[in-house]
Amino acid sequence: MDKVVNVAVVGATGAVGRTILKVLEERNFPVGELRLFASEKSAGTNLSFCGKDYIVNKLDSESFNGMEMAFFATSAAVSGEWVPVAVEAGATVIDNSPRFRRDEDVPLVVPEVNAADVFGHNGIIANPNCSTIQMVVALNRLHKSFKIKRVIVTTFQAVSGAGQKGCEELMSQVNDALADKNIEGRVFPEGIAFNVVPRIGDFLKEGCTEEEDKMAFEAVKILHDESIGISATCVRVPVVTGHSMALNVETLYPSPPVRVLQVLRKADGVVAYEDPEFPVPTGLKESDKVFVGRIREDMTAAHAFNMWVVADNLRKGAATNAVQIGELLLNPPEEA
Repeated sequence: MDKVVNVAVVGATGAVGRTILKVLEERNFPVGELRLFASEKSAGTNLSFCGKDYIVNKLDSESFNGMEMAFFATSAAVSGEWVPVAVEAGATVIDNSPRFRRDEDVPLVVPEVNAADVFGHNGIIANPNCSTIQMVVALNRLHKSFKIKRVIVTTFQAVSGAGQKGCEELMSQVNDALADKNIEGRVFPEGIAFNVVPRIGDFLKEGCTEEEDKMAFEAVKILHDESIGISATCVRVPVVTGHSMALNVETLYPSPPVRVLQVLRKADGVVAYEDPEFPVPTGLKESDKVFVGRIREDMTAAHAFNMWVVADNLRKGAATNAVQIGELLLNPPEEA
């Protein structure tokens, strides 16, 4: 990467925004001018990048003038208002919010899976949902090898998926619970300390939650195959960082566990474990890989298997995937 790029990070003080800055620095992304933005409440905060301090500002109509790339780590409402402003100013936007993911003309990209889609953008590239990202990274090569018919997935999602406030609520509630105080859910619909909550997002009329609906829609869009059936149950658990998920996968062609393991060991971005080893969230150590273990045959169905998938939701599930998209834009693969 010889060319330097003027970069804006919107939502820079949040959990994902701070991680984007960290990953940009770790991966030596060729940042020229850097501008950091956040809410009016967070304006004035100092953040460090490559040994230099930057002041976080609030957004205005001229914030993106001269910016070539903008990473948004914001709510759908903020992205809906300001992403068009950034695009109008000439920046290519990589948006972490759900605001544009369902737009037909906005590519939804996981570089290990559908890198070529990034080059069909009209100024906006959507970063998928955190749980979707790790699932499709694990499924991509398996789908090419065995033709996936159906996936039943149950997620166990860390509180950092709800941002810094989610982490703070868990810590506060743990202290309250140990002190025998009453616990009330504010960020989450129920108390999260020593608990699991089977609701992430609002309930939809079909009975599923927003998170479950996102996973089904986004995976099909990324994998380019509407024939895949995906049924998700998304659960919030009292873990700070690292989403886990249990998948039951049914395939058209025979998919014995030994072959599944072989395929996964050749998959981009995947680390596959063989029994008796298995991945857990506390073992991630800020990795950008997707970890897969507990691969075993489903004895109740033909051509079906189970597996366990774990990834860092702030890194591969958000920030790292976004930065990888930025890298793709600067260095297109030859086949693209």
